[in-house]
Parts: sequence; C-alpha cells; structure tokens
Amino acid sequence: MDRNIFWTRSLRAARKGKDVVQILAAAINAVDPKKAVQQHLRRSGNKLIISGINSQELSINLSDFNYIFMVAVGKASIPMAGALVGILAEKLTSGIILSKDGLHSHEVDLPASLKLYRAAHPIPDERGVLATQQITALLKQAGVNDLVFLLVSGGASALLTSPADGLTLLDYQQLTEILLNSGANINELNTLRKHIDIVKGGGLARISHPARLISLILSDVIGDPIDVIASGPTTPDPTTFFQCSQIIDNYGITSRIPIRISSLLSAGIVGEVIETPKQGDAIFHRVNNFIIGNNWISAEAACEQAKQAGFNSMLLSTHLQGEARQAGQFIAAIAKQIASLNQPISRPACIVIGGETTVTVTGNGLGGRNQELALAAVCQCAGLKDVAIVTLATDGEDGPTDAAGAVVTGASLSEAAELGLTTADYLRDNDSYHFFKALGDLIISGPTNTNVNDLSFIFAF
Repeated sequence: MDRNIFWTRSLRAARKGKDVVQILAAAINAVDPKKAVQQHLRRSGNKLIISGINSQELSINLSDFNYIFMVAVGKASIPMAGALVGILAEKLTSGIILSKDGLHSHEVDLPASLKLYRAAHPIPDERGVLATQQITALLKQAGVNDLVFLLVSGGASALLTSPADGLTLLDYQQLTEILLNSGANINELNTLRKHIDIVKGGGLARISHPARLISLILSDVIGDPIDVIASGPTTPDPTTFFQCSQIIDNYGITSRIPIRISSLLSAGIVGEVIETPKQGDAIFHRVNNFIIGNNWISAEAACEQAKQAGFNSMLLSTHLQGEARQAGQFIAAIAKQIASLNQPISRPACIVIGGETTVTVTGNGLGGRNQELALAAVCQCAGLKDVAIVTLATDGEDGPTDAAGAVVTGASLSEAAELGLTTADYLRDNDSYHFFKALGDLIISGPTNTNVNDLSFIFAF
C-alpha cells in the first residue's frame, strides 16, 4: 500500500511522522485479503488444506466433487475471489462476487465464469437484492456431491440482502438507518437483520444444503463471533425474535419501526413464523467456517512495526466499544498519563487499541465513529507536547465519508480556536468531518479493499 495516503498536516509536522505513516500502513497490509486467502489455503494436486487463525484445519480432495462454486461478498470480495481463483484454477465451475460501490477490480483478472455485482453500503439497495437473488439461484443448483466456497468480509450484511416474505426493501432500509442512528452496535443490528432476511442467520447454509459448504471469513466484529459476522449466513443462530423485540424496546424506537417488521417480529415471538436455524440442525453438518483475518492481526502488525521504528509499543486491547465520544475521552486520558508520568509505557511510545465504537446521531453534520472519537479527544489533549492520537477505519471509509479517520495533537484545540471552531458545537452536530477538514487533519486513504474494524493509536514522541 502507498504509505503517502496517510499523510496529514500534523503528521508531516510530527517529529516521527514518517514512522507513524509506516505503522498505519503495516496495520493495513497485515490484513491484505488476497494474502489471507493464500496463507490459509494450500493446494497440492487435488488435495486442498484449509486452515483458520485458531489452528483449525481441514483437508479435502477436490476430485470428490462434481462442481465447485464460489460466492464472495463484502468489501474484500474482489481480492479474496482473485486469490481463490488462483488456487482452484480449473477446478472452479462458476461463481458470483458482490462488492461495494467504488471498490476497484482492475488488479484482479477474473475469469468469464465469475459474475461481478455491486451494491450500496451500509444502507442496502435494490441492486443488492437482485444480486442476492442471483446468488441464491446459484446455490440452489449445488447438490450433495458439490462444493461451495463462501468468502465473507466486512460489509456483507448490507450487500447480501433478501427481505423476508411480506417485507419490502424500504422496510429493511428504514430499520437499518434507525438502528445505525440510534447507536446500536453490530451485534444488535445483526440480530435484527437475521430475523428479517432469508439469507442471514444460517439462511445460506439452508439454501446450499446438502452441498459441502466452506466459509472463509475476514472478521470485522469484535471477538470474531461467527454468528454475528455478516449476520451469520452459514452458522446456527443463537438469537431469537424475542431478543429483537428487546433491542427495539431498549433503544426506545418501537413507534418508529416499520409496521410490517413489527408484525413479523410479533408473529415470530408467538411461533407463527419459524425461527432461524439453531445448533444441531442438519443443514450445518457439512459446513465449516474459518476465520482467516481479524483486528488482532492488524493491531499486532502495527505494534511490531512500531518496535522496529524504535517505539516502546503496547497492544492495549482489541475490544474497544461503546459511544465514540466516550472512547475518545478514555484514549485522551491515556495520552495524558504517558505525557505526564511515562505510564503505562515510556516515550517514545506507541499504544494500539482496536475495536469498534458507535455513534448516536443527534445532529445533521458529517462524520464517522473514528472521526467523532478523535474530536472528543481534542480538549483533553490540549497543550500536550509531542503527542498524537490517530484513528483509523481499516476499510478506509469512516461512516458516510471519504475519510478513514483523523489526527489529534496537543495543538489541535488552539489551531481550531484560531479558525473559530468550537469542539462542543461540532460534537453537538456530529460534524467531526468538517472540523478536521478545516484543520487539514483528516486521513484520506481511499478504500483499502479490506475491513477488520477500527484502530486507534496513541503516540508520544
């Protein structure tokens, strides 16, 4: 990856700005989706060995199958598909790729047997529905002597969309937007998605049955729960219609939910609509799921690069969650601790924190969770010498913006004041993007074609 994409005004001015840029690049390069597939699939003749990051391993004979199909969905679907094509070669029968708008495919030579579709994210659109119909039609062709590969990456929940009977795409879109703006986390959002969509919550496993099904997953969810990533299309679903109702009640949005969705959930609670498939269902007997990349790998690579650059580095956690502005204050408090007491590690320091926060939207501004986290840290960092907080969405797109994150230094508050910018006003309007754009401290990377949650960095030079 071109390291120049991470440069901002403050990083250019920082004492070790070049090293910071290299650390960010190392984090992204470590979860390159093409390399992840290649590292976890080894082929020798007809023998294919598949492994996961937890040392899980499976050996299969490709000659045992009449046809081999591939479905790749998500922000990393194109490079993941390209890698699998290179490994399976003549053994691959056909497949479908469903990618997000704006992600390039020019670096991947896709055979004519593969069809590429694009759709919207994070709010699903009609193109996603139509592409999902093509995917389900393909999978229904697979028989007991066939093999299906499903390649999953961040964004798949929105791209792979097939509203349940009686629901419209508009119902689906409205629910998604309401939950996102209410601050619901990915677990809660995907619990609802699994119960209003026929391909989620084990749905693709049901459609593919009785074929052999292998999922290769680039995780974008804290803790890598397979039933949550991409809304668990190939795994048993432990959640219920009743839990969906509880989530809606907890956020106080019952009156805003589309009536058809409310009716579906109510019917599901009393057993009038069948639940999602659970553990022990026969449809999962020939299904294997492998995690091949996650946030920890990215964060650990950043720490290793920091050590090579001469920093004292620490991976503090990969489970950061909660409201972005609260997380920003927490991270700023750590920065102050390093600046004043050289704790928990001494200068030159690099602390890496991974995870995924949420934003409760109350204003009309533009931003994302990484930018809002950074904005919330500005006041506490005021006056700190040779300190920087850097936030980064590993997919290169933070919220509905072209920025991956932002940079905060001890001078950010005073520089904002010179421009007439007040942090409280921009936080109130959820307008972190325009705050950091005015300072020249947005990180603009463009889509990275990968996605393993977010990273925050604390540097003390």
